[in-house]
Amino acid sequence: MLLRLPLLLPHAVVLFFLSLAAFFTAIAGWFAALVLGRLPEPVFRYLAAYLAYEARVGASAMLLVDRYPPFALFRATGYEVRFENRPTHLDRLAVLFRIVLIIPAWIIASLVMSGWWTLGLLWWLITLVLGRMPLALHGASTAALRYHLRTSAYWLLLTPAYPKRFFGDEPGVTDPVERYSATRPLPLSTGGKWLLVLFLVAGVVGGGRGSTYTSPHEETDTARPGSTAGR
Repeated sequence: MLLRLPLLLPHAVVLFFLSLAAFFTAIAGWFAALVLGRLPEPVFRYLAAYLAYEARVGASAMLLVDRYPPFALFRATGYEVRFENRPTHLDRLAVLFRIVLIIPAWIIASLVMSGWWTLGLLWWLITLVLGRMPLALHGASTAALRYHLRTSAYWLLLTPAYPKRFFGDEPGVTDPVERYSATRPLPLSTGGKWLLVLFLVAGVVGGGRGSTYTSPHEETDTARPGSTAGR
């Protein structure tokens, strides 16, 4: 854990080149979605794989999982973080105005991730001293990453569902598919919700500059870190 970020530098390089390809793929996908009302299968597969890769690296960087993420784009079976997404029809009007519709969610996602990283040294020290991440902090961090990924999935046209459940899932909410971990669904304690507010405040105070890991890029079951960032 002492060298977590330096060890992830190779993944950062890989993500940089993957993001370049994702940028041009997303542009092509946007025009295709306007015509077809959906993403072409190859475009969908690449963008979903790219976001899954980002989810695994992000979860490791945020200390949500201990295992080193694999260098695998399309197949990463057995790893604690999963990103699941299913192809679906897209509303052409929503596709056309996606860059406008995304703004509120993008602001929240950017601020919460920026705030997390602004205080990242504190979270690292707490986890280092305790040997584990406190439950409330783990839940809040998972919720922050999950919202970021949902925003990215919406931006990349992987889903028509607008990002939601920033403060986690309400107790008693049932998941329509198999539960993979204790954080699927993701109920947050009061402490976890207050930590999310703290992330937002820190993001505002930091001017949105504290993050080294933000990029707006259910049919979407976003990342589930080891416990998970699931839906």
